[in-house]
Amino acid sequence: MLPEPFTQEITMMMVPKKKPDDSTYSGRFAIRLYELRKKAGLSAEQVAEAVGTSVGTVYNWEAGIRQVNWDYCPLLAETLGVKVRTLLPEK
Repeated sequence: MLPEPFTQEITMMMVPKKKPDDSTYSGRFAIRLYELRKKAGLSAEQVAEAVGTSVGTVYNWEAGIRQVNWDYCPLLAETLGVKVRTLLPEK
């Protein structure tokens, strides 16, 4: 295990630096996913473990860098305690 300063630095490197583009559907989905995760009180690490992916992938989804494969949506919804429809942005 890495000493705490290194762990914090690695964690900080994975955090998205800017907000996703809310003018695109994938950007709005990314924002929605982030908001639902925070509302559920879960860390990106917990979500990643629950859906069987890496924490970097979850951060990339939330940053709008990568799009979520729709196969993950039912498991994401269950993990976040919402219906699949709730994952989808309104616009």
